[in-house]
Amino acid sequence: MADDELHQRDKWTLFGNEAEKVEIEVIRNQHEVRKRVDRMKLRREVRKASAHLKFLEDLSMKAPDFPIPLRPHTVWEGMAVKLSCTIQGCPTPHVTWTALTSTTLTLKGVHKEHEGLYSVRLLGRDGIKEHSAFIYIKDGPAAVVGAPGSPLEVECSDVNRDYVFLSWKPPSADGAAQVQGYFIERSELGSLQWIRCNDVPQKLCYYPVMGLKENVMYQFRVCAVNQAGMGRPSKPTHPIFTSDPMEPSRTMVVKVDAGREIVIAKDQLESQIRVPFPPTDVHVCELTDSYAVISWTEPDPRGKETLTYFVERSIAGKESWHLASMDMMVRSTRFAAFDLQKGKAYCFRIRSINKYGISDPSEPSQPIRPQEYRWVPAAPHSVQAIPDTERSVLLLWKEPKDTEGILGYYLYCSEMGTSDWRTINNKPVSGTRFTVHGLRTNKEYVFRVKSVGRAGNSRYSEQSQPIRVKAAKVVPSAPSGVSLLCCSGSEMVIGWRAPTSHGGVPVQCYYLDQREKSQSVWKEVNVKPVRERVYTVSGLQQGHYYQFRVFASNVIGISKPSGPSEAFLCEQWTMPEPGCPYDLQLREVRRESLVLMWAEPLYRGQSQLTGYVVEISEGEESEDWTAISRLQAGQTYRLRVSAVNSAGVGRPSLPTEPVAAQTRPGTKDIEIGVDNDGFIFLSFEAPETEDEGQIKWSKNYTEAIDAGRAHLETKQNKSVLTFSAASEEDLGLYTAEMMDRPDISSSFSFTAEGMHHLIGLRSEGWQVDVSEQGAVRLWLQTEPLSSAAELRMILNDKEISSTPARKISFDRPNGLVEIVFDQLSKEDEGSYTAQLKDGRAKNQFTLVLVDEKFKQTLAKSQAKRRDWKRRAGPHFEEFLSWTVTEDCEMIMKCKVMVCTNIAERKMFTVLKLYLYTIIAFCSALKVTKKEAGVYRAVVSDSRGEDESVLELLDTGERLEGNMASAFKLALTVSLQLHYKHHIRYADYNVKVYFSPKSSFHNFLMCDREKRIDQEERTKPGSSMQKVWIEIFNPTENDKGKYTLEMFDGQETHKRTLDLSGQGTAVFLDLQSQRQSAVRNNVSSFCPDRAKVTKGLPDVVAIMEGKSLCLTCFAEGDPMPEMFWLKNDREISSTGQYHIAHDKNSSTITINSVTMEDSGNYSFFVRNTYGSQTAYVTVSVYKHGEKPHINPSWIRLVTPALKVSLA
Repeated sequence: MADDELHQRDKWTLFGNEAEKVEIEVIRNQHEVRKRVDRMKLRREVRKASAHLKFLEDLSMKAPDFPIPLRPHTVWEGMAVKLSCTIQGCPTPHVTWTALTSTTLTLKGVHKEHEGLYSVRLLGRDGIKEHSAFIYIKDGPAAVVGAPGSPLEVECSDVNRDYVFLSWKPPSADGAAQVQGYFIERSELGSLQWIRCNDVPQKLCYYPVMGLKENVMYQFRVCAVNQAGMGRPSKPTHPIFTSDPMEPSRTMVVKVDAGREIVIAKDQLESQIRVPFPPTDVHVCELTDSYAVISWTEPDPRGKETLTYFVERSIAGKESWHLASMDMMVRSTRFAAFDLQKGKAYCFRIRSINKYGISDPSEPSQPIRPQEYRWVPAAPHSVQAIPDTERSVLLLWKEPKDTEGILGYYLYCSEMGTSDWRTINNKPVSGTRFTVHGLRTNKEYVFRVKSVGRAGNSRYSEQSQPIRVKAAKVVPSAPSGVSLLCCSGSEMVIGWRAPTSHGGVPVQCYYLDQREKSQSVWKEVNVKPVRERVYTVSGLQQGHYYQFRVFASNVIGISKPSGPSEAFLCEQWTMPEPGCPYDLQLREVRRESLVLMWAEPLYRGQSQLTGYVVEISEGEESEDWTAISRLQAGQTYRLRVSAVNSAGVGRPSLPTEPVAAQTRPGTKDIEIGVDNDGFIFLSFEAPETEDEGQIKWSKNYTEAIDAGRAHLETKQNKSVLTFSAASEEDLGLYTAEMMDRPDISSSFSFTAEGMHHLIGLRSEGWQVDVSEQGAVRLWLQTEPLSSAAELRMILNDKEISSTPARKISFDRPNGLVEIVFDQLSKEDEGSYTAQLKDGRAKNQFTLVLVDEKFKQTLAKSQAKRRDWKRRAGPHFEEFLSWTVTEDCEMIMKCKVMVCTNIAERKMFTVLKLYLYTIIAFCSALKVTKKEAGVYRAVVSDSRGEDESVLELLDTGERLEGNMASAFKLALTVSLQLHYKHHIRYADYNVKVYFSPKSSFHNFLMCDREKRIDQEERTKPGSSMQKVWIEIFNPTENDKGKYTLEMFDGQETHKRTLDLSGQGTAVFLDLQSQRQSAVRNNVSSFCPDRAKVTKGLPDVVAIMEGKSLCLTCFAEGDPMPEMFWLKNDREISSTGQYHIAHDKNSSTITINSVTMEDSGNYSFFVRNTYGSQTAYVTVSVYKHGEKPHINPSWIRLVTPALKVSLA
């Protein structure tokens, strides 16, 4: 009993003690609650006071603004970038002052992951104001030329005790070749050593890393590789800590009194577990064509001891299991199997291991089969660029139909005219629109896009349409400055200023509204658009007040209205002073000057205008007007103009918009110069921020440029005005300005003195002469030059000067440049350029003296040098030749000259060798083979000797020198017109040629059945190949039928030519040309006709299989057309024939000639004034044979030039 009482007493004591504790705790809690309530009340009071104070501050603050907003930046990877903007606000409303606050964001050691849009927001009473800037991060310089860029956004996931899964995004730049794969590197935190994790490049942009140490901090990075090598590494990942991710789930925390906690590990409750259980839920969580990641769940209960695992593998359908983890100790519940064969299915199972033993195997996983599983995304399409600003465009595109696996997009751009593609963003952008910054104004660009995926980038999309970078076209700004220019009592003339911004396209027209002062409703004034900035409003009531407003319109739309004008009283103007000038315009604003233009007032007052008063005011709103004076750089001004007549100063015009006296950046003045052709030009280049093709030229500010005297060429932002033939008519003040941007303008005063200083250096070009002594002279002549003219002579890109063998002279007064070679050599071959400069005028002239042209000049020089040396002593002026006289005598003759000195020559007696006499109509006397042979004449004295050789050969049929065989009748009779050129007059003759084919002893020519004797106006003639009759100054009486009678000793042969038909046109044409020449007092006939200057040889013999090259030169004005013919048929440049035309020459090449290529070839030239033909006979002989000329190939024309009148 006593024990029970004692026990009860103890219980009550304990209860009392506990109750006391509870009471103390309750009292303590009450005190705490009271303190909290007091603090909360105090906080509410403070909040109220703060809110009221903030309300008062907000009432006095000015709305926030950004005077200097953020701007885009482009920096190299690894550099520091600094972003800054200026915030402006006014906290005190009673004081006019501005407090500037700047905020700066600095990114140090930036990587491509930092690329993106950065914004700064300012919270104010009127809401949030925001400014943004896009930061572009370029790839750093490649470690190996042609290597790809660095991957980016390397991320770690599924971190375990010895395993981590990495993923990243591919680079935007593949380098010189496509990316083949990636290498992964790891480093322990604090260590500078990077260890490669894979031996074979990983193709996909993710990779499982195994074999890590437990409880260690790691960082990872990735490098892309292609054929050129390995690129720069990516930015390292954030440090990760390898630990057991299931550790928190095996720990239980129990809270006890006084804030104490008891931590109970689940391992301690499972200490009785010995041999572990097998894992569960074995499955493949990641599968590619190169590896498979197996995942499982650790056994439950696990046991106290640390677990590791064995991974076993088997081909599906078989029971033979092999250890997949080999000697690797797997600590995590993840394992990556790499050595899988494509096309086979595999199953996996796991065994748990601790110090007590190995568990039974787990249930096998589902069969898996390695496969190509790359998810290469499709390319975007419908890429479109839209104008945005002067330095940016908005790029839009459409995503592909299948968007699975797309991580973003890479954008690329290229400037038109180049093949270089520039990467825009190095970090994939999401979405399908992007604003591209940093473009060049007025340049054209094209764009393309790639999709980005883990398996790599897609192919490029189709290119966008080219777009020129310029500000987007919008409606113009509102007009301003509505003013009253004149009033008649019922009509008012209203004027206004043009909009300050035309919106990117010219303003086309204006619309007016009006209302009476007492009304609030506006009424339309004009339905039809007004193109000028002056309009007469009619139908008004006198004595009423009217207000006006104006709208501007362009192709985009109509602007906002101008501000209402002041109320104008409608009453007739009768004041004696003039009205106000209008349409004030500012031009050529510079630091210390500007040009002000205006239109004279419409109301002149009661007398003529005598002048104007120009006033100026400093500041944007000042009304302190003073006489104009020197401008101060940087100061803002307004100007106004008043007209003056005899009654006084009239009303002032509306002031101009405020203008700052400063030179616009990029402003250039008009420049004058001379182009390469010697024409004077004026050039104006506008800043690159402006639109193309908007430059307007004028003379004396108002006159349009005469298209007949100058032509204008505008390209992008540069305009050139070139004078066709500058003269005094072109002198004056020339201005150039941007259309609808008159503030961008310049002027130039073109004076007579400036024109004289800029006379173009003109020349016909280089000329090449070869003297009789063989010296070669290269020369050109320009217009007269001043004594300060400079000459630089360039040979093959190297400046040259005079030497003893090469003398260079420069005659400035005559504009003559000469190079004289005493003896031309191979070292003198090359390109000669004369660079002339006289004041600001300059030009250069080039002579290409190489290849065939040089060889011809050298050969001509050497030939003339040899001939000059020959002519130093007695020599043949005319070599041995034979002819047949009118008495049928065959004479062999030559002419010899003896020079006592270079300037004096003496004629020797003409030597005549009479071989035989042919009696007319006698066939008994013939030249026989006995006369065949080589005839040689020699002349000599103490200074030397010269010889002449003539060969009379026997061809096997008849002697070529036989007079009887000299006449061969052609199948057709050719008519040729020959013109003899004299110094003061033109003589026109007609020659009728007959070419016999058979042998004849005598011939007779008759005109209209009348024998033609050698009279005053006719002259018969003959040669070995032809006979002819030459008619001097033909008239109408010379028309008719011409007959040739030829006697061969047995019978008479006749051939006729009727000049009554086709000859009539010839005679009429000759008479017309003669009369024209007499009227115009011409010195020569057809000086600009086409003619052959350097003809062809008579005969060319060439071996079969060789290549034949024939070159002929021609000239004429205009430059003649040139043709090659074979047997009178035109040759085209095909097959074995190759024809090349130069400026004044033509060359035909016959490759691998055959016997069929033999025949008559001719070179025909023609222009509007005439034509000419050169002939050559080509003989092809076989190897081992002697050259043989077939007589049927020889074209019997003497001389070898045929001239016809066009």
